[in-house]
Amino acid sequence: MIRSEVLREIAPILRDHLVVCNIGLPSQELHMIDDQPSNFYMLGTMGLSSSIGLGVALAQDKTVISIDGDGSVLTNFGTLPTIANNVADNFILLIVDNGSYGSTGDQPTYAGKKTSLAAVAKACGCENVIECQDKDTGGVLQQAIDSKKMTVIVCKCDSGNIKLPVITMDPVVIRDRFMKSVQA
Repeated sequence: MIRSEVLREIAPILRDHLVVCNIGLPSQELHMIDDQPSNFYMLGTMGLSSSIGLGVALAQDKTVISIDGDGSVLTNFGTLPTIANNVADNFILLIVDNGSYGSTGDQPTYAGKKTSLAAVAKACGCENVIECQDKDTGGVLQQAIDSKKMTVIVCKCDSGNIKLPVITMDPVVIRDRFMKSVQA
């Protein structure tokens, strides 16, 4: 499975939660698959989906799922120790690890080579870290939600992109409708 297929599989699970989605193609794919006011699409800040998601989780009680990519997590490595040291049991970080920088042309990342993001998350002190295969992501995500424990999921999937348009929604509109979902 490629990232868009993983997102299509988990979209029904995401629907009832606050979602902060990684920059570029992941946000475009989720927007196309199942646009929800409770989805915050990152349009210009590579590496910050997990940081913003943690902040939202710490600020309120609803479940927050941050969808990040291996390339973005590698860009902002400081997010993993920050997550480990600021436990929010309503926060799930889903790292879609396709071993590539998907939004910029599928250049390989080190996560596709020797670096294990699950091992890095554990070394940073994250207690609930699960590495799964693409086809198992839905079940693993639902178990993480049901556990009510902060969880880092590393979903290993194939590299590849689908053709789709950019998100034309104004960033202020994305922010405002997400904030209404947070407050609801």
